[in-house]
Amino acid sequence: MPRIFIDAERLRDPYSGLGQFCLHLGHELTLQNPDPERFQLTFGVPKAEVGVFGDTVRYHPVSWHDRIWRSGEYDLWHSLHQDVSMLPASGKRLILTIHDLNFLERTDYSIPKKAGKLMALQRKIDRATALTTISEYTASVVREHLNVPESKPMRVIYNGAAVNPDGAATKPAFLPAEVPPYFLFLGVIHPKKNAHVLLPLLQAFPDYRLILAGDNTHDYALHIRQQAVKLGVSEQLLMPGPVSQEEKAWLYGHCEAFLFPSLAEGFGLPAVEAMAYGKPVFLSKLTSLPEVGGMDAFYFESFEPDDLVNTFREGMMQYHEDPLRADRLRWHARRFSWKKAAKAYWELYQEV
Repeated sequence: MPRIFIDAERLRDPYSGLGQFCLHLGHELTLQNPDPERFQLTFGVPKAEVGVFGDTVRYHPVSWHDRIWRSGEYDLWHSLHQDVSMLPASGKRLILTIHDLNFLERTDYSIPKKAGKLMALQRKIDRATALTTISEYTASVVREHLNVPESKPMRVIYNGAAVNPDGAATKPAFLPAEVPPYFLFLGVIHPKKNAHVLLPLLQAFPDYRLILAGDNTHDYALHIRQQAVKLGVSEQLLMPGPVSQEEKAWLYGHCEAFLFPSLAEGFGLPAVEAMAYGKPVFLSKLTSLPEVGGMDAFYFESFEPDDLVNTFREGMMQYHEDPLRADRLRWHARRFSWKKAAKAYWELYQEV
């Protein structure tokens, strides 16, 4: 019986991007096991998450600081992201999923620090039997900055959108009884997300609110609040922190538009999730976002306040004048599903 170990340790932060990746891919991998009598799945998860994928798989409690797995128990090991600290014993087959090389864009990282992270990742690539990336953009960056032999498989397997526009939705408690119209951003509040450039929209649309939903413990969140005070729009800005799946569904379903001016994305899952609701989506033209957003998303040509506001006005006019645009956005979002992702991973598992 081939024994497959899947490192889902990032479930320790289930509402993060990597946590959601582990959660939804893990569920689909379990459901799509082509022969449970033949393939034995074991998930490495935090102790609190043992049982998360049901009782048809095995679990091994792991911690983020675990290092090398010395046991030869497993025939195939899948590391679900490139920053893993835990790897299988030498000689075992390893699939490494690379989400992004966003650290190369960080201005707060020195050149030696970036070089060190590239060296660490190169060692994992050398160790891996096969690689996957979550976008063609990420694959191109990996090829540009790292050495991947032509003989080593590297597959692009897109993420899925887990939201269900017809599923459960809960109005967040931080909203008033009478909810004003609002624009939505969803993601960790970090400089690479570039969310502060959205504040001039609140000056242009004084009757609207801007909801920045996501982990806001970084100092950048304070910077945004300070900028909102300077611009006189602090009363229009809501930064509630992380939201649940049901709250996220409600926010997508009721927003006027989804705004995502990110500077660095390996994929950009919130954009696809908003499209699943048929919402107008405004993205930066950087990294993977044009690949994921497609032809029916709108793109900021620049982040200068006047340009950004004009792009938004023109995009909203186009959206409302085109009765089929919302349906095209929903159709585009259906290209990205966890079922498709899990199917592609199972094909790779069996090949490896």
